[in-house]
Amino acid sequence: MNTTEPAKQARNPLHGLTLEVIVTQLADHYGWDELGRLIPVRCFTLDPSVGSSLKFLRKTPWARDKVESLYLFMLREQKRHAHRQDESVRQVTDCGHGGE
Repeated sequence: MNTTEPAKQARNPLHGLTLEVIVTQLADHYGWDELGRLIPVRCFTLDPSVGSSLKFLRKTPWARDKVESLYLFMLREQKRHAHRQDESVRQVTDCGHGGE
């Protein structure tokens, strides 16, 4: 039994997520047009839907890999954006009280 496996999964942002959740969040974040531009596959460009995308992605490992990579990229960008907002709030707060 490998004791490092649970630790690996704990750090895996995809662990516990279904492909449906990933596709839905990507479509909500980017929109179907942008998603089809970023990953040019017919299930995103021609009458796109979560159902048709799932059917295609479950049968096409290379496309699923691209979707999962884009999802991880989206999470990193959201984290960076949130961090920058936190820094901006701290700077404004510090500047507002610095002269007192």
